[in-house]
Amino acid sequence: MRISILGAGSWGTTLAALLCKRHEVLLWTRDPSIAEEINDRHRNQVYLPGFTLPVALTATRNLAEAAAGAQILIMGVPSHAFRGVLGEAREHVPPWIPVVSLAKGLEHESGLRMTQLVEQLLPGHPAAALTGPNLAREILAGKAAATVIATGNETVAGLLQETFQRGLLRVYLNDDVAGCELGGALKNVIAIAAGMAEGLGVGDNTRAAIITRGLAELTQLGVAMGGRAATFAGLTGLGDLLATCLSPHSRNRHVGEQLGRGRKLDDVLAGMVMTAEGVRTTPVAVELGDRHGLELPICRTIHRVLSGEITARDAYAGLRRFRAGTESDPW
Repeated sequence: MRISILGAGSWGTTLAALLCKRHEVLLWTRDPSIAEEINDRHRNQVYLPGFTLPVALTATRNLAEAAAGAQILIMGVPSHAFRGVLGEAREHVPPWIPVVSLAKGLEHESGLRMTQLVEQLLPGHPAAALTGPNLAREILAGKAAATVIATGNETVAGLLQETFQRGLLRVYLNDDVAGCELGGALKNVIAIAAGMAEGLGVGDNTRAAIITRGLAELTQLGVAMGGRAATFAGLTGLGDLLATCLSPHSRNRHVGEQLGRGRKLDDVLAGMVMTAEGVRTTPVAVELGDRHGLELPICRTIHRVLSGEITARDAYAGLRRFRAGTESDPW
């Protein structure tokens, strides 16, 4: 199978390294130094420092070459770059091939999921999302993990499951595409809140409450947008939420932790190489909450922190002022 991956970030490069052991993989990047380093020194020190990549993995700066040669096209760019890169590539993409999204975000302007963008820009191409608790460094290090292929096309689902199954990476299938993508996007907002709790040192009880009530919020919004409630109790909901909220490798948790320690958002983001999707997803979540008449108090509070209206300390002090209610109530 010839597979092209557009985007040489940590997850795109990790997936390329796994797949090239059984398939012909071409990894595209705009950065000439990254392409050269992957081809000549078999490393990607910008996104995966300390790891050696397979000799069989090749990289290119030529987007047309990468798109034209694919039998499966994997989009490994962040959500804010998704439309632009796919738009550039689409005239070169062979007809009917599956297009798989790795991005865990929503388009800022439209609120669309990434598979919806694929359907909009490449009509007729089966669209899928690969999502779940997939911390790149752990998977590249050979640790066991599980991921989910979300697509409504049963034939394509089986093909992709067979393609991605590798060693200790177990691949599950789910036809609730909306639920899987929304779980992956919205959990990043809650991870910022959990990181803030860590940075403030408010304790594990508070952090556990935020994670649990955060799961309730993303489930409420996800179901309102067409997802199934059961999906949010699985790998692409609770599983991804726990990994992102608790792991020191999590970018979104890192952002929250630094905010909890009193740093400014612009300074935190300036010191990061990789994208923290939750920063861009938060205002979209709030807008979608308005559209569906949902309170989403955690998402709204994180939005106020990110916009500079209140501090992380103000946000957690505010928790003490919420009224008590049943567990089905919003926090």
